[in-house]
Amino acid sequence: MRDTPLSNCERDFLLKAIQEKKRLDGRQTYDYRSIKISFGTDYGCCFVDLGKTRIMAQVSCELITPKENRPNEGLIFFNIELSPMASPAFEMGRQSELLVKLNRQLERCLRNSKCIDTESLCVVSGEKVWQIRVDVHLLNHDGNLMDAASIAAIAALCHFRRPDVGIQGEEVTVYSTEERDPIPLSIYHMPICVSFSFFQQGTYLLVDPCEREERVMDGLLMIAMNKHREICSIQSSGGIMLLKDQVLRCSKIASVKVSEITELINKALENDKKARKTGGKFGFAESLPQERITALKTDVSPVEMSDVKEKANEIVQRAEVPPQTVPSPVLTAPGTGQVGEGLENSWGLKEEEEEEEEEEDETVELKMDETDSPGPRSVCAVFHGHSWQDGTE
Repeated sequence: MRDTPLSNCERDFLLKAIQEKKRLDGRQTYDYRSIKISFGTDYGCCFVDLGKTRIMAQVSCELITPKENRPNEGLIFFNIELSPMASPAFEMGRQSELLVKLNRQLERCLRNSKCIDTESLCVVSGEKVWQIRVDVHLLNHDGNLMDAASIAAIAALCHFRRPDVGIQGEEVTVYSTEERDPIPLSIYHMPICVSFSFFQQGTYLLVDPCEREERVMDGLLMIAMNKHREICSIQSSGGIMLLKDQVLRCSKIASVKVSEITELINKALENDKKARKTGGKFGFAESLPQERITALKTDVSPVEMSDVKEKANEIVQRAEVPPQTVPSPVLTAPGTGQVGEGLENSWGLKEEEEEEEEEEDETVELKMDETDSPGPRSVCAVFHGHSWQDGTE
């Protein structure tokens, strides 16, 4: 199913707003949307909300045979899934151009930058190594998927714990979390992508474009950088020509954004570690909203109560004096009453009149005359004043 294209009016409106340095959600040119990072119950599960864009990353591991040319290094595998639940433009089981682009960029950002010590994943040289698999699921699409995916992937890798391994001779034993504490991965640095969208052949620049802004942009520049201001990867798409000064300006902006996001990830990891250590709420239970549908709870707001009596007395003095006499009730019919001015209440009167008419209609008088001498009996029936006689028996 193809996504609904933008109309010419919407496109012109967006471009004109960008020329005036305004955005649909009220952000400034270099502002990011709000970022929320939460972790699941298991280690290696991370949820990232970048505005309305929502992504889940799940890290898993297994023991495999290493490659022949690198027998002492483990493997890292990335997989991105674009679900139709996130956008009607995505189709299940079909590799789109966007999916291939995101997968390659994520591999350049995390695997080719050597942010993870792959030699620490070796168990037995040439026989057993750990393969780390990172599955990134897109839950809702509202633009800038690459930035959200990189944040979710690196946060999930930092949060992940692999099982401990024991070696006795040629036997390899994998211990469960109950037997031994799991071991975190050895991570050197945290590369994070920052996306810049260009409009009107590079004249205007925006950071963190939303889904509608991505539709009208002319080009996109993605810079992967760590907090040490080391560029891990850079990619430009859209076919626009960028000047050296524009790329340098984007790299300076990216260094500031990467430092803020890295600090946010470290703070989220620290809070999750404290919650797990103290036995508080973490994972899915922590992400549940505190409000309940059945609870009518609101924040207590302070109310000034010092001059309440004075204000009440002023209101009473300004009010009109009520009348001392009360009008006597009017009896329109037995069982009814009316006080004050208004329409006459005839409730119950019409029903009594209708009942009397029905009784008159159903009244039947039968008169029977019997004589001592044998003979035919005379029956006289009177219906509404008309007589009818029948001499037959």
